Amino acid sequence: MNDFMRNLLFLPEQASTFAHRVDRLHYVVIGTTVLAALGVGTAGLAFFWRYRIRTHGQLTQDVKAPLWLEALIVGVPLTVFLAWFAVGFSDFVFFTSPPKKTTDIYVEGKQWMWKFAYPEGPNAIGTLRVPAGRPVRLLMTSRDVIHSVFIPAFRTKMDVVPGRYTQLWFEATEVGRYPLFCTEYCGMSHSMMAGEVVVMPPAEFDRWFEAQKAGRPAVQDGTPVVGERVSLPADLVHEGQRVSAQLGCFKCHTVNGEPHLGPTWLDLYGRVSKFQDGTERVADEAYLTESMMDPSAHVVAGFANMMPTYRGRLQGPEAAALVEYIKSLRSARAPGEGAAP
Repeated sequence: MNDFMRNLLFLPEQASTFAHRVDRLHYVVIGTTVLAALGVGTAGLAFFWRYRIRTHGQLTQDVKAPLWLEALIVGVPLTVFLAWFAVGFSDFVFFTSPPKKTTDIYVEGKQWMWKFAYPEGPNAIGTLRVPAGRPVRLLMTSRDVIHSVFIPAFRTKMDVVPGRYTQLWFEATEVGRYPLFCTEYCGMSHSMMAGEVVVMPPAEFDRWFEAQKAGRPAVQDGTPVVGERVSLPADLVHEGQRVSAQLGCFKCHTVNGEPHLGPTWLDLYGRVSKFQDGTERVADEAYLTESMMDPSAHVVAGFANMMPTYRGRLQGPEAAALVEYIKSLRSARAPGEGAAP
């Protein structure tokens, strides 16, 4: 039945855990809509025949429906709508809640290509390699305008916004190659901004990843882009340390836990930060990136608003490398322990 409905509705193959859930809801919505349309149409024709004018000057019959019929007419569609909402909301929570252990991959969209960066691993252009049967989280940003990642076979789509990170996760179930598209108009060559997701068996992906980390082979999935300041084979943690030193971040931030002009970076990732306006927020990837691009949006309590903005000065790969470097600065304490910055 699944294959029949998928072919009937011209849907692509199902290659992720999301695909079956999305398609099942799709089948129910389409099926219910078709049945309701047939029912309304049939009833309309029946009423047209039953209550047609038979004599000249005939008056319209006064019809008074019983209360139970009115309740039925209102209650059935309302029940179906609430059932759709319950299923849809459950799926929404599932789609937007990545598991705790995911394979994180940084994604940068730019006119008109996709760049992928693996923490402590290789970078690639146009080709995203992922293991089958393991959850993967994409941490995405744009270098120029709004883009949107869409993988039809996975039934996943998310906008990619300049100056901030959005995230998308999935778990591929079928080994193979699947197209990746940009579905947000981004310029003259928008239709050419396509990529490919290569789903590999877990053991084969692990061997490929280790070989890439070791520099074998030296050829990546794409060629270097002229003008990029982050080299393709760079380790993101070491690259982040280099970038932070180059930008002078250590003049205000320490990496040993001691406060300075700005909060220490040691154990910063995953910790709850308290701000001057009394609000709190977990220091995740989105917050760390926002603090670089718009530092005055949330000023940490106990510190002055003196950090300059790096919007336009940091490229996407550099911001990703800085975030990975901050994430690597961990002490013996468990995440979340100790005073907030």
